[in-house]
Amino acid sequence: MGSFSIWHWLIVLLVVVMIFGTKKLRNMGSDLGGAVKGFKDGMKDGSTTDATAASSAPAAQVTGQPANSDKSTIDVEARQKS
Repeated sequence: MGSFSIWHWLIVLLVVVMIFGTKKLRNMGSDLGGAVKGFKDGMKDGSTTDATAASSAPAAQVTGQPANSDKSTIDVEARQKS
């Protein structure tokens, strides 16, 4: 009752192929593989950026305009934050 024979699995496979077709099954397989690969890359990138961010020195805080700064310069970090 708990296990099926090889004939049961072959019939199930045949029905699935008849319903979805080989092209759609191939596309679903490649999409699933790409998603798993992207997830692994994201986990790898996330662990390296967390480790480097924790070990790096904190960014310097801007408290005002320095005496030698030009009024026409734009602070890139301030522009991205706003």
